[in-house]
This record gives sequence, structure tokens and C-alpha cells, in this order.
Amino acid sequence: MSVQQTSDVRGLGGDLDRAHQGAVPPARPAKSMRRLPVQRAWPLPAIVATQIGILVALIALWQIAADRSWIDGFFWSKPSAIYATLIKFFTEGDAFTDIGFTFRSTMIGFALGTTFGSLFGLSFWWSRNYAAVVQPYIICFEALPKLALAPLVILVFGMGLASKVAIATALTLVVSTLTTFAGVKALISVLRVNIGLALTGAIVGEFIASQHGLGRAILYAGNTYDIALVWVAVLVLSTLAVIMYAAVSWLERVLRKGISQ
Repeated sequence: MSVQQTSDVRGLGGDLDRAHQGAVPPARPAKSMRRLPVQRAWPLPAIVATQIGILVALIALWQIAADRSWIDGFFWSKPSAIYATLIKFFTEGDAFTDIGFTFRSTMIGFALGTTFGSLFGLSFWWSRNYAAVVQPYIICFEALPKLALAPLVILVFGMGLASKVAIATALTLVVSTLTTFAGVKALISVLRVNIGLALTGAIVGEFIASQHGLGRAILYAGNTYDIALVWVAVLVLSTLAVIMYAAVSWLERVLRKGISQ
């Protein structure tokens, strides 16, 4: 074999080796997946102390900012003025009357909407044809802007408790109906949603026309530019919402425990 042929064979072998290496790349070592570091859960007292510390720091910063005119004290008010108004609201104002009015309308609307909505949803299991006929009407009612229809509800039911209960019931009725049709466990899960919707309906009704209620107090304070009273009413309303939410959450846990047993 000549020297030229030998070099051709070697060149061909090198080309084949390079082609083989290009076609089958060498295996790379698998990269280990990065995981988030596992943190030790804080004890409950530490979490509560941190939450309180953040709240106190925000209130102190708010007070300092208002005193030093970093923010407009007229539009934002300040914690000291809000505290003074809070004391006056409970000692000289209609605090307990307004709280009781909002609480009653919310709980009655919540109870009516959840009860009748649950019964209506269970009736869908009676007949497939009945459910097919009625369900489009339920969807259309859900799509209606019920809050926008609140003035009409006020005209029909008046400025008293009935109109607020009607709005709260309308907001919770369809949600309970659809979730009950999906299953009983889904209904238990929606209780916390319903209490928020009922409170929203009651407050909206009080915004439009009412003689009592926390919504009326907020609207009155806004119209008279009493910003401190606005904050007081919002604070009381938030406290009421947290209490009702906690009560419904406890009821939900009891019902879940009963079903699991």
C-alpha cells in the first residue's frame, strides 16, 4: 500500500471518529435539583409578637409623619385623633346601634342565602331535566350586577333592615346553590365566602340609604370630611368582620369533623 493510500485511510478513520463523536455526545452528569432550605416553624407567640410589632411600628410611623407634616393630617388624620374619636364614638355616638344593625342584617342575609341556596342546589339532584332547565336562569342571576341594582332594592323594601337583608341574601344565594349542586363538602367550604358576601351586601345597602349601620357611619363621615370617624368606622367594621369570619371558620371545622366521622 502506498503512502498516499495509507494517509487516506487514516484520514477516513479520523473523519469517522469525529463523526461518531459528534453524533453521540458524551453523557453529562445529572445536576441535582436545588431545594429551598427547610425553615423551622416559629412558635405562635413569636408570630403574634412579630405581627403586633409591625402594627405598632406602622402606627408610630403614621403618627410621626402626621405630626411632622410629612403627610397631610387633614386627609390622612393621625392615630391620636382616631383614638379620641373612637372613644367619643362609643361613649357619645350610636356605635352599638350601628354595630347591631349591621350585624343583624349580615347574619340574617347569610342564614337565608345559605339555607335557601343549599335547598335549591339540592333540588337539582332531584331531576337531571329540572337542573338543565333551571341552571341557565341561575347563571343569568349570578351575572346580574346585584350591587348596581341595590337602589331598586331599597325602593322596593324600604330604608330599613329588610332591604339590607335582601341584598345580603341575593349575594349569597347563588353561590350556595351552585356549590351545593357540586357537593355537600363544597358547601361547607363556601361558608367563609358567604359571610364576606353577606357583609358586603349589608354595607352596600347602608351606603345607599339607611338610618343606622356602620356603612351609614362611613358615608356620613366622608360627606362631612370627618376622616378620623371614617377610620374609626372602618376599624370597627374590620373587627366585626374578623369576629364573624372566625365564628364561621369554627363552624366549618365542626361540620367537617362531623362529616369525617
